[in-house]
Amino acid sequence: MQKLIFATANEHKLTEIRSILPYHEIKGLIDVGITEDIEETGLTLEENALIKAKYLFEKTQCISLSEDTGLEVDALDGAPGVHTARFAGDHKNPDDNMAKLLELLGDTEDRSAQFRTVIVLIDHDQTLYFEGIVKGSIAKVKSGNKGFGYDPIFIPDGYDRTFADLDVSIKNQISHRARAVMKLVSYLQK
Repeated sequence: MQKLIFATANEHKLTEIRSILPYHEIKGLIDVGITEDIEETGLTLEENALIKAKYLFEKTQCISLSEDTGLEVDALDGAPGVHTARFAGDHKNPDDNMAKLLELLGDTEDRSAQFRTVIVLIDHDQTLYFEGIVKGSIAKVKSGNKGFGYDPIFIPDGYDRTFADLDVSIKNQISHRARAVMKLVSYLQK
């Protein structure tokens, strides 16, 4: 079983990644004794993921993974994008973030959006990027109690329910993170 260290302390993300990669030992920041926040100062998802993966690799010298995810809403010119987690402030409150997004959209007809995840893998020889995108739309009201973040307001294309209403096994097959992880898995199996 290959050990991978993932640059996150977010238990929701770790649980999701572990369920998608059951044949790998996935360790989070806390598992390897890193408790400090890694500052995300990048202007893009790619830059933030790289910052976190580099930091982790320099600390551990082990294969290091990081990801950054953004919700990109067409009617808001791609916002919240790189600011997804802190959309309503540095306190990173999902309910506040969703409330702000829904308020900004108001009665806007075009509610098209996409979740985009960028995973960076760093080892001794290389830095690789894996991207996953799921297109969908923003609901007018929150619905569901599964998932995390913006899941209660994001309806993936091909479905009539939010990520938070869908069974976790479905989300783990179609989500942006799952799609990026599947590209990572293809690489790891080579």
